[in-house]
Amino acid sequence: MLSKSQINLFKSLQHKKFRTEHGLFLVEGRKSINEFINSAYQVDTVYQTYTTDPKLLNLSHKINSQQISLNDLEKISGLKTPQDAVALVKIPVWPALSTDILKKSFSILLDAVQDPGNLGTIIRTADWFGIGNIICSEDTVDVYNPKVVQATMGSLARVKVHYVNIEAFLRNNTLPVYGALLNGQSIYNTNFGTEGLIVMGNEGNGVRPAVEKLITKAITIPRAGQAESLNVGIATAIFCSEIKRNTFK
Repeated sequence: MLSKSQINLFKSLQHKKFRTEHGLFLVEGRKSINEFINSAYQVDTVYQTYTTDPKLLNLSHKINSQQISLNDLEKISGLKTPQDAVALVKIPVWPALSTDILKKSFSILLDAVQDPGNLGTIIRTADWFGIGNIICSEDTVDVYNPKVVQATMGSLARVKVHYVNIEAFLRNNTLPVYGALLNGQSIYNTNFGTEGLIVMGNEGNGVRPAVEKLITKAITIPRAGQAESLNVGIATAIFCSEIKRNTFK
């Protein structure tokens, strides 16, 4: 049985303030937990119900585990329909970000993306296309928000997400900067080369003017229908697909 303090800890981790304070975030579901166990992240403790087959989790002697009741699981889960296991994972500290780390590769740069589902989708998309780094403005939704973590379906275990002052970062950057803008060169006529940053903007306002000034090449996804805009997660997937298209030929 979980103690009251343990339950309170789990509930507190729904909020960024306490995730930062404790240096922990939540991962729910056996599949996602296994992804983090087999990654550079450090899994602190796994809580699983008595009905969970322990062989289905890649636990080692280095990872604490505790069996709990379904009632306790419902108390600590942030999901309407709790899965069979929840893990506490330590928030990592990645090496300082620099252009040298990003050379000869593509990275996604997000300007004030607010929706947890969108960020989760973008992380999952980056993982699919082999993009290892996502750079976020400081006002982008927290990557360790439980809704973001859940939406990544375990891909967060393989994609590093950094938070920076993006204006300062771009001023010191030496890589090509491609921006998703309404007025720009067609993405289908663009040669992206072998490296660069792909800037995607806020769901409602797009890329803010101060960031737009630092973009070296404006790129647009041509519209054939009547929709006013594309979801930022979908737009990011189109950019990633075009960037990688020649790689697969």
